[in-house]
Amino acid sequence: MDLDIQCEEMSPSRWAELLTTMKSCSTIRLDDCNLSSSNCRDLSSIIHTNPSLKELKLNNNELGDAGIEYLCKGLLTPSCSLQKLWLQNCNLTSASCETLRSVLSAQPSLTELHVGDNRLGTAGVKVLCQGLMNPNCKLQKLQLEYCELTADIVEALNAALQAKPTLKELSLSNNTLGDTAVKQLCRGLVEASCDLELLHLENCGITSDSCRDISAVLSSKPSLLDLAVGDNKIGDTGLALLCQGLLHPNCKIQKLWLWDCDLTSASCKDLSRVFSTKETLLEVSLIDNNLRDSGMEMLCQALKDPKAHLKELWVRECGLTAACCKAVSSVLSVNKHLQVLHIGENKLGNAGVEILCEGLLHPNCNIHSLWLGNCDITAACCATLANVMVTKQNLTELDLSYNTLDDEGVMKLCEAVRNPNCKMQQLILYDIFWGPEVDDELKALEEARPDVKIIS
Repeated sequence: MDLDIQCEEMSPSRWAELLTTMKSCSTIRLDDCNLSSSNCRDLSSIIHTNPSLKELKLNNNELGDAGIEYLCKGLLTPSCSLQKLWLQNCNLTSASCETLRSVLSAQPSLTELHVGDNRLGTAGVKVLCQGLMNPNCKLQKLQLEYCELTADIVEALNAALQAKPTLKELSLSNNTLGDTAVKQLCRGLVEASCDLELLHLENCGITSDSCRDISAVLSSKPSLLDLAVGDNKIGDTGLALLCQGLLHPNCKIQKLWLWDCDLTSASCKDLSRVFSTKETLLEVSLIDNNLRDSGMEMLCQALKDPKAHLKELWVRECGLTAACCKAVSSVLSVNKHLQVLHIGENKLGNAGVEILCEGLLHPNCNIHSLWLGNCDITAACCATLANVMVTKQNLTELDLSYNTLDDEGVMKLCEAVRNPNCKMQQLILYDIFWGPEVDDELKALEEARPDVKIIS
């Protein structure tokens, strides 16, 4: 049995009721439940007495170091077989790391530790690394985002990577590492025997100087499937270096996050080669890069290549206009792999979206999720969008937020949702203003189509 509760204030009677349930749960998730160190004393007892418990998720609770001290007493008992522990944003400091080190050293069952959004600091995580180096530790996933780490942490991390061949995922995003440390980390990864599958280095102060070393990881680690380096100023020069690794035959990358990397249309030539030759690549985010229409057209040409198997493309806020929509529409009519397209926050206008809809209506198009928020769309475009909603039964999610659709446009969308051929599961309409008549229609739709979630 699983217990999954979020954002609930725990009264003493409710907590006592849940404790009885927890005794037989294999998964306990209690995010945002206003738990404190006193609740951890009870949870420690549950861990001790429930050997079937495999996952414990306590994110966004003020547990503090005292709470972790209680939890770890349960985690250190021989009967504990917990595999996944989530303690993100729990008000932990470096003082918790010695206790967690003991758990890492003593519990071979623990394969995931998520402790991001805590002020562990470099000194605290160095202590955790000592636990990672213990032969008993079999950790596979380590999440350390927003932990106030500095460049000084890399030597300890590299030592742990050398000692821990089981490690599959390492997330260090939102820490002030800088180029020197990231280059050192990458050299350690190239030498390490671990088959790393995920490496997240978003907002780590990386520039183009690090990209040759990251590229070396890509070309030497065929196990690496997920690389996130968004929110780093790598620029077109850095991207060109990354693409050398991405194009290497050893590279089997599936997910590539490059949002807000100071890329321009110049990067799209290199990315086009990756799109058209790297059949493993399934998801790419290029959000908030100034690609413009010329860059998008290059990407679209690559996506029409039979070797392009991309399933998700995120190009929000990329300086696009209606001028690129013919190229995008052409991709939609040819590429059967693409399922998710986030193209919102671009000035496509009604004319551009009308052209997109031509591709969406093509029999080859297999789009499931389409995001067109803040695209300068008005009610004049809604009849065409409604036709897509009714005709394309594979389209299950549509975001039209922050567009001036008015009552007329929203009513057309509601009419489409009422059509039994419409298989929409989620229609997102944030920050769109309508009158009482539309309000009544939306309420009626909730009853008529409970399977459709309209978010506003």
